[in-house]
Amino acid sequence: MELYADRDFVVLDKPSGLLSVPGRGPDKIDSALTRVAARYPAAYAAHRLDMDTSGLLVIALRRKAEANLHKQFRERTVEKRYVARVAGHVAQDEGRIELNLTVLEGEPRSRIDPDGRAATTDYRVLSRDGDGTSLVELRPLTGRSHQLRLHLLGIGHPILGDRFYAPAQVVAAAPRLMLHAAEIRLDHPFSGLRMTFLAPMPFL
Repeated sequence: MELYADRDFVVLDKPSGLLSVPGRGPDKIDSALTRVAARYPAAYAAHRLDMDTSGLLVIALRRKAEANLHKQFRERTVEKRYVARVAGHVAQDEGRIELNLTVLEGEPRSRIDPDGRAATTDYRVLSRDGDGTSLVELRPLTGRSHQLRLHLLGIGHPILGDRFYAPAQVVAAAPRLMLHAAEIRLDHPFSGLRMTFLAPMPFL
């Protein structure tokens, strides 16, 4: 699961089904953060992935590194690339989705709302396949809760296995959420060197 580590941060390839940080309740203690903390004296979450999403997760190992990484995520200088398998054949080869989102209490966590906060995702179709699905590359330009799930739902192509938003037949079409954080680019919190990390695709 660990792809890179130095004195400032760790980069993980988180599996689908594992929390990024501990949740509420005794059955939600296990997480990527607690597993890292068991090996390192200090660990701080620099950002999060949904439990159902697999892929690249960054965890700081020092407070100064945590502050620097938080700033990068907040100021959107971190570049992220995801891959998703979605229902249907996406018509346009590439495009931009701009649908405002509002966070809700409980489940589902968010909804598309013209009066919500601005959210933008660029996409590119990687393949249209014979089973009636498409493999799509996604580059979120904002970081709203469940942004990629809702943006793909909003253009009529929900992510396979999305138990929060997809119709039942789309949920049943995959054993997990078919969304993977495949690439992340950020500045090293100490040296400032631009770094790129890749996580291999667990599905095609």
